[in-house]
Amino acid sequence: MAEKKDSLSSSTLNGTEQVEKKTAPGYAADTQDVSRNKLNAMFENPLGGIPRDQLMADVDEFCAKYDLMHYNETFRKGALVAQNPHSIQNMTELSDDDKYHLEREHTHKWSQPKTLYYLVIMCSLCAAVQGMDETANNGAQNFFLKRFNVVATSDGGRFSQQMVDNLTGLVVGAPYLACAILGCWLTAPLNSLVGRRGTIFISCAIAAIASIWEGVANSWVNLFIARFVLGLGIGSKSTTVPVYAAECAPAPIRGALVMMWQMWTAFGIMLGNIMGVAFLNLGHDLNWRFMLGSTVVLPLIVCCQVYLCPESPRWLIKKNRIPKAFEAFRRIRPSEIQAARDLYYCYVNVEIERKVSHGRNMVWELVTVNRNRRAAWASWIVMFGQQFCGVNVIAYYSTTIFTQSGYSESSALLASMGTGILNWVFALPAFLTIDTFGRRNLLLFTFPFLAIFLFWTGFSFWISDVKPKRVGMVTTGMYLYEVFYSPGMGPVPFTYSAEAFPLHIREIGMSFATATTWCFNFILSFTWPSLLTAFKPQGAFAWYATWCLILWFLVLLFLPETKALTLEELDQVFSVPTWKHSSYQLKKVGWVFRRYVLRQKLEPMTPFWQGYENLEES
Repeated sequence: MAEKKDSLSSSTLNGTEQVEKKTAPGYAADTQDVSRNKLNAMFENPLGGIPRDQLMADVDEFCAKYDLMHYNETFRKGALVAQNPHSIQNMTELSDDDKYHLEREHTHKWSQPKTLYYLVIMCSLCAAVQGMDETANNGAQNFFLKRFNVVATSDGGRFSQQMVDNLTGLVVGAPYLACAILGCWLTAPLNSLVGRRGTIFISCAIAAIASIWEGVANSWVNLFIARFVLGLGIGSKSTTVPVYAAECAPAPIRGALVMMWQMWTAFGIMLGNIMGVAFLNLGHDLNWRFMLGSTVVLPLIVCCQVYLCPESPRWLIKKNRIPKAFEAFRRIRPSEIQAARDLYYCYVNVEIERKVSHGRNMVWELVTVNRNRRAAWASWIVMFGQQFCGVNVIAYYSTTIFTQSGYSESSALLASMGTGILNWVFALPAFLTIDTFGRRNLLLFTFPFLAIFLFWTGFSFWISDVKPKRVGMVTTGMYLYEVFYSPGMGPVPFTYSAEAFPLHIREIGMSFATATTWCFNFILSFTWPSLLTAFKPQGAFAWYATWCLILWFLVLLFLPETKALTLEELDQVFSVPTWKHSSYQLKKVGWVFRRYVLRQKLEPMTPFWQGYENLEES
């Protein structure tokens, strides 16, 4: 197997002659064999083990092929650094200036070009667009339902209570229905056709048009269609922006920049709630229109800004636009040697992916290869959990819930704004906690509290004799829920899913994961009004509290930790049979109890995946 891996890496690095070999029978057989067993390890460092003379010859051929001979010496040094990143100080080929920049990216990792920060701001605005789209309807729904006479017959309307519940859920959940069935699956063709920037531009343009459409809707059918169209933009944007940020970010800060998606989505959620308060007193036929229409501002800003940012270098490499990719890297890296290193390393990985993907069905491999299927199952759990932990009950319906607890309409909107503020503020510590405590530990710690505060909120509705007490208890329960949601189920799902899949199927895996979260988002938003009518607030909140407890066990048994693991280690992690992982975690529960409750001195348990190499049988 080692000989096949070295052969594949070497042939990948050679220029046109080796690229043409991808159709040779022997080469295809090697690729098939490696990819079935331990394919992810190929990407760990594809330059490792290549003799120096061969590496330099490959770089010279690469520069000649893509008209980059003017930078040949820089690419030679960049390839050496990519091959041995921990031996920089011993490389005589590097100048003092080269070594300064290469060391500084670790000692001063936030010292980056202005263009990179401009790109980060643009991505953050995209996340805020999504968050605002999600919650602008929170304060508006009571008003537009009355405007379109979507009220029960006993209240003077023309619908039964069940029809009112279904229509409310359908209008509120329309964007997420569109995301699940169309928006997320348009991501791959859109990205292939117009690139990351083009996909972001189109999705934000759709969001802006849909926002205006929502504001001028003249019937609930028209509003439903407008919100469905809105979902076409949300789906593609939510899948593309994290990928775009990851492809442009330097490795030392990649995780933090990808996590900004969730943090600034929370910021947008807060803005949506603030708009509900800001436009409350405009009049009953204008307030909801301005609440929904206010979401037009941010996507227009993104549309004006996105083409001032560089295109993803990785996408340009996949399109064989290598000089353009180098130009993009030069704009978002502090020095030319870093740009050359990252370009050549990325080029090599893309060439491997092309060969591995040739003649293969990546969707089929997602479900048939055990290692991939375990990653998909774990990602499905966290994406499902992000919805069925009940968070969007609060995000979409908190104003209605507060009104039912005894608030006036204006006070309910103010209380809803409080949930949005807490959601954002407590997302900020996730920068530190997610890489310190790990993904699993954050979920295992926070899920019990989510369950407690959902039970708390629901059961508080039994306080019927003293309204101030009921209002205070409901508000406290929902606020404390947001405090524990934001550092746990908020940032973990997208971060985890982006790490779990092997590189060669990561785009397909992320589309699957994102579609999962939007599908269950729609189910939650559509069914909540009916659930509330059938089971009252006590039973409706208890339903999602119970799911938090179920999810705790699912995380314990089926979710391997991915924190700070290399690609090869992740390959080992997801190659361990599920029953072995579950058995290990059950034993670890006993170890944690004895260690931290009984205060016994115990040796640390060996990671369950270390030493597990039998990948073919797994």
